Amino acid sequence: MDIERMTTLLSALQEARYAGVRAVSYDGKTLTYGSDAELAAAIADLESRIAAATGTPRRRRWGTVATKGL
Repeated sequence: MDIERMTTLLSALQEARYAGVRAVSYDGKTLTYGSDAELAAAIADLESRIAAATGTPRRRRWGTVATKGL
């Protein structure tokens, strides 16, 4: 799959997720995801594939968590 097609699919998946829809249509095909987690995993996979194909590293978020130990 070429980068342009992956980018188009990624855009369609992101728009569907933000709209709260689990079915995505592109190029005359319809994909239906069972849950938001599956849709999120598909988005993450496409982002990784696009990053690998373009040679740019995928951005990661880091955070700090603290507890009082009780």
